[in-house]
Parts: sequence; C-alpha cells; structure tokens
Amino acid sequence: MRLVFSVSLTLVVLILFNVSVKASGVKIVFAANNVVAHRGAWKQNNLPQNSIASLKHAIELNCTGSEFDVWMTADDSLVINHDPEYNHLAIEKSTYQDLMSFRLSNGEKLPTLREYIHAGLQKNTSTRLVCEIKPSEISKARGIVTAEKVVLLVSELNAIEMFVYISFDYDILKRIVALNPDAHTQYLEGDKSPDQLKSNGIRGADFYYSVYSDHPDWIQNAKINKIALNAWTVNDVDQMDWLLANGFDFITTNEPELALERSKLSPVSRGWKLVWSDEFSYTGLPDSTKWDFEVGGDGWGNNELQFYTYKDTSNVGVENGRLHIIARKQAKEDRQYTSARLFTKGKSDFKYGKIEVRAMLPAGKGIWPAIWMLGNNVGTIGWPKCGEIDIMEHVGYEKDSIFGTIHSETYNHTKGTQKGKAVFIPNPYDSFHVFSIEWTPEKIDFLLDDKIYNHFDNRHKSEDEWPFDHAFYLIVNLAVGGNWGGKFGVEDTGFPKVLEVDYVRVFKNSSYGK
Repeated sequence: MRLVFSVSLTLVVLILFNVSVKASGVKIVFAANNVVAHRGAWKQNNLPQNSIASLKHAIELNCTGSEFDVWMTADDSLVINHDPEYNHLAIEKSTYQDLMSFRLSNGEKLPTLREYIHAGLQKNTSTRLVCEIKPSEISKARGIVTAEKVVLLVSELNAIEMFVYISFDYDILKRIVALNPDAHTQYLEGDKSPDQLKSNGIRGADFYYSVYSDHPDWIQNAKINKIALNAWTVNDVDQMDWLLANGFDFITTNEPELALERSKLSPVSRGWKLVWSDEFSYTGLPDSTKWDFEVGGDGWGNNELQFYTYKDTSNVGVENGRLHIIARKQAKEDRQYTSARLFTKGKSDFKYGKIEVRAMLPAGKGIWPAIWMLGNNVGTIGWPKCGEIDIMEHVGYEKDSIFGTIHSETYNHTKGTQKGKAVFIPNPYDSFHVFSIEWTPEKIDFLLDDKIYNHFDNRHKSEDEWPFDHAFYLIVNLAVGGNWGGKFGVEDTGFPKVLEVDYVRVFKNSSYGK
C-alpha cells in the first residue's frame, strides 16, 4: 500500500507539471491514417522487432502508431521485448546487465523504456507510442507494479499525450485508469463488450480480427459508446479492407506499408461511409433480414432456361465466409435447370452510393451471372422506365470480358440503344474481383478492381434518359441460357456452376444527399 500511495502521489505532481509544459510545447497532430506498426515497422527492411530502428521507421512512414512491448527485469528495469525470454534468459528473473550481454540483429542493445521513449519523441509529432504492458509471469501484483512504473516514467518524460496503453491484463488497464483517468487504454483479450469497457473507463477495444466477425454488433456498439476500434495483427488485404470499410480507428499490422496503401484506396478515405453490407460471416441460408428470393421459371423476359428456387440449399447457401449461388442441371416444373436469384430485403432504399461486390465467376458456355439493380418503382411504372444498372454481367462464351450497362426508357437493349461497355477481366474463374459502381446525381461510373471502364453522365434532359434519381434495389443471380447468355447454346458439361460472392458493401456519401 505504501508503494501504491507513493506512485500515485508522484504521478499527480508529474501530470500537473506535464500540463503546464504542453501548453507551450509543440503541437501534436497524429497522422490521418489508422495504421499501427506492430512492434515497429520492421518487416520490409528486415529490422529487429521492437527495436529503436523499427520505431524510427514507423515514424518515417508516418504511421498513426507504433506498438511495442514492455517487461520489468529482476532489478526493476523496464525493457522492450515481445517474448518473456531474451536469448534464453527469462526477462523477469534476469538483471538488465545480464540482458545487455546480447545485441539485437542490427547491433542495438536491448532498449530500455526510457531510451525507447526518448527515441519516440525525437522529430515525432504524429505517431503514437502504443505500449503493450505484458502481464507478469511471476505474479498479478508484479504486473500492476510494472504498469505503475511505466505510467510514472511516461509522465516524467513528458510523453503522456503520445501514449496509448494496451494489455491482455484487464486489471493493469484499470490500474492505469485509476492513476490517470485521461489515459488512452485499449484492451486486447476480446472477452469484454464495449459496454463493459466503457463502464471501467477503458477507452479502446483492440481485439483479434475474428472477434469482430463473431460479434459484429460490437462494432456499432463501440461507436455509440465512443470506444476506439482496433484489430490485431492484420496482415491480409481482405481483412484490412473490411476493417477500413467498417470505419475502424486503428489497424495493427506487420505490414504497415501495405496497410497505408489500402487505406489510400479505401472508399472511406474518399468520403464514402458504409451503410449496408453482408460479409457472409455465417453458415446456412442467406441472412433473411437482408435478402429475399425471386421464384419461378417463366424465362424472366429473356427466355432464360432455369427455374429460380426458394430457399433451396441445393441452389444457395453461405459457407466458409462466402455466398454460393448454384446452377444445377436438374428438372423443376417445366425447366431443366435450377438456380437462385436474390434481391435485397424490402427492395432496399439505395439511392446514389458506391456499391461493391467481390465475387468469382462460374465458367461455361450458356452461363450468365449478373449483379445488377432495378428501380424500386418497377412494379408501378415497369421496365425500362424504372431504370436498370448492370454492375456486372458475364456471358460464358466471352470468357475474358465483363459488361457494365445502364438501361432506361431512352437507352435499352430492346431498342439496341443501351449504354454499356465491356472490359477485359483476367482469371475470372479462379480469382476474386471487385465489381462496383459509383453513382451520384451527376454520373454513374462502372469499375473493375477499382478502375473505371465505363462512364455515364446525367445530361439533365429527361427522366426517360436518366431515371436514376430515386431508390434502387440490388439483385444477384445466376441464369442459364437466355437471349444473350444462351446465344450460342448451353454446354451441359461441368454442372453444377457456382457464383461465389465474398461480400456486398453499400457506401453513401453525404455530399450526394440521402
């Protein structure tokens, strides 16, 4: 108790001193990205992890944070290392003098926390120092003492504003909050909800990526509670893109250069905000709160050959994080093929936006996968007055192309006036690609893997030309045959055919209204 009282009293004095210094000090503006270099930026240049060199490189990259790990030695020195052992010496049972006998691969000695903070404050007003305090392997109480010593040193060195504290030990974070309620703390374990974190004054959720997949409601809950969202350790492009799309504050990664590049390419960096999505992070039928089914086999206006079934798991299902729409050669009523056609529940109110679908296409002559949109008013004014936006169509006899097209009363395929273009697509049958549109009141751009290949302007002449100022809904289907898809017949080998969808994301931009 005497130790804790002494630490707390000293800390109060140092914090008060720190505030007065900051008032006339250099202004800190953290980098406007969400990339935290895990153990510094070490990988690309083969630097030692948790070294001062890797910290300096994270600062050079202008990462918003650089993470490192702290242990306390047997003689109460605070040192930087990830594992509990250093060169086969247990850090908590060794003196710092013992550990100094061994150098890092670049010649640095094992850095102390004091040295590390000094290095992190030099020429740095934009990169947070993200300090993971390791739970003691000796005792719970020793971990708390380690945390207290860290907080004291941070205050002594006038680094409070630069620091974020993270730990797997919840009590360590609670102790830091007790010492300094304004400290930015993030919990690593992933076993507590944002509500629980808020109740204990913890300001961030820094969980493993899959925790958010298992608890998707925690994302919005964290935002409501103003709990910072972080995920570790994310090195996969698809995972980075998902976190960026969902507005995460931080992404902790061994690949900061890659994460910085993905951050620049993310729709969020260009003012888009995710408003609707399905990541298919479940198993079974498509989410009934998001999707419904078109059913029947009347040719669908194109002399198509399939019968679209209703919630038939032989034609549709979600497994291993992907939606599978399956066309089979099997009789149903008067049709010889079955498949599925999904549309967004309640014919969702999508008006303007960026719509992204990542998918891998099925191969085969006569196969016709499509990702497209119809005006919600199709039931009252009919097609083509309602408008149609074909985000992606592919016909199996043109193996290297996809098509992006708009239809309206003036421009449609029955008149041969539709506004469409084809683009070359590499490896459509064994690689996933992102098919998307960017739709504003002034134009619709069609994109393949984020590159525009078709552009349609609103000429403001008539609604017959531009019926795209009202709500649309999204459709995903896999057709067999038809006037276009079956132009050269259907190759009956290789069934079933599968359209795989990795995700569907809809973004809005407040610049373009509701």
